[in-house]
Amino acid sequence: MAMATARTAVCVLVVWALVAAGLGSVSARAPLGRKPQREFDYFALSLQWPGTICASTRHCCTTNGCCRSEPLQWFTIHGLWPDYDDGTWPSCCRRTQFEMNKILPLKDILDKYWPSLYCSSSSTCFSGKGPFWAHEWEKHGTCSAPVVQDELQYFTIALDLYFKYNVTEMLSSGGIQISNGKEYALSDVIDTIKHAFGGSPQIVCKKGSVEELRLCFDKELKPRDCLTTSLTNGSVSKTKHCPQYITLPKYDPLVLANSTGEIMKQFDDFEVSAAIYTA
Repeated sequence: MAMATARTAVCVLVVWALVAAGLGSVSARAPLGRKPQREFDYFALSLQWPGTICASTRHCCTTNGCCRSEPLQWFTIHGLWPDYDDGTWPSCCRRTQFEMNKILPLKDILDKYWPSLYCSSSSTCFSGKGPFWAHEWEKHGTCSAPVVQDELQYFTIALDLYFKYNVTEMLSSGGIQISNGKEYALSDVIDTIKHAFGGSPQIVCKKGSVEELRLCFDKELKPRDCLTTSLTNGSVSKTKHCPQYITLPKYDPLVLANSTGEIMKQFDDFEVSAAIYTA
């Protein structure tokens, strides 16, 4: 019920965003000093499985979704990425800076379904360092024209696709129960998503557990096959390869393993460094 309510709210916001964006088209342009990058071929909606990522959390901070008292038991959004059919992608296409006030109507939904799962600030194309959302907009959102024309529209479209094609519910409906520690055949996970979604997903693993799952869309935002269903090519570390059987593990939030005083002390005394987003 909560997911359905959130989806309804997002759909309303999407309509508002499209009106606010205007009708003028925007061409994809490279940052100053770079050659223009060609228009992208398709979108990949990249989702993260918190159970895999949060298991590596060692320190807490206010921005880390892994540190919330209630564990995240659904796929969260990493980003909506414009990609090319040859396996490459454009990035940092238009010189602009992320402005938080432009997406304030979406903030509560973004906090819940598109949180950062790390403590460090993310690198951005033009702003130096910033929040996770700034990284996704500046690196990927600016390359999403002509489908996406501004910052608010980028986030509303990503959220709408996320709720419309709910991977957590797809898997559950197909008999794949998340967070139960059970191993599932990779082929069953792929087939379940393909049947419900209408296209083959791409899955990235870490030590046999799902780390990311990506759904792909054409420029009319209709489902299509991703280029590969499991990252196994030479450009990807073997640790990202998915074995024949995979898991969707649960995790215990670090905040629950510490007293309130200890957590507050971490906020006051530590400047936590973690992996910087590069995707």
